[in-house]
Amino acid sequence: MPIVKVVAQNRRARYDYEILDTFEAGVMLTGPEAKSCRKGHINLAGSFVSFLGGKAVLKGAGISKYAYSSELLYDEHRDRQLLLKKTELAKLQRAAEEKGMTIVPLEVHAGKFIKIVVGLGRGKKKTDKRQAIKERETGRRLREGRDV
Repeated sequence: MPIVKVVAQNRRARYDYEILDTFEAGVMLTGPEAKSCRKGHINLAGSFVSFLGGKAVLKGAGISKYAYSSELLYDEHRDRQLLLKKTELAKLQRAAEEKGMTIVPLEVHAGKFIKIVVGLGRGKKKTDKRQAIKERETGRRLREGRDV
């Protein structure tokens, strides 16, 4: 069993979206980008997945420049292609075309390969977010043994 480490999470995604399904995708990176990802220098805040020419593309994710890289021109927020199975790609593409559906990256795993867990989500309304906070607070109080 290979050791897989979670190097980055998009916590805001689970708050803003109701995640219906998750997929694990590979990501095409350069060598210095992969090293930077393994060190945890990746930011998923505000990133999303879209489709260009039938291929899934990660947009808006920031990978910091690797400290020992000799690259002169480096774009932190460049688009990166995701590697998915054909069936998963087709399912995500169909779902993304539906109104209100979004594909958001949830976390990045670094083992032998760098993988991104993407979630198929539907945006929550303000009342849904308030309800989630209320349930979380109630659960916390119950665990601590306080009155509800």
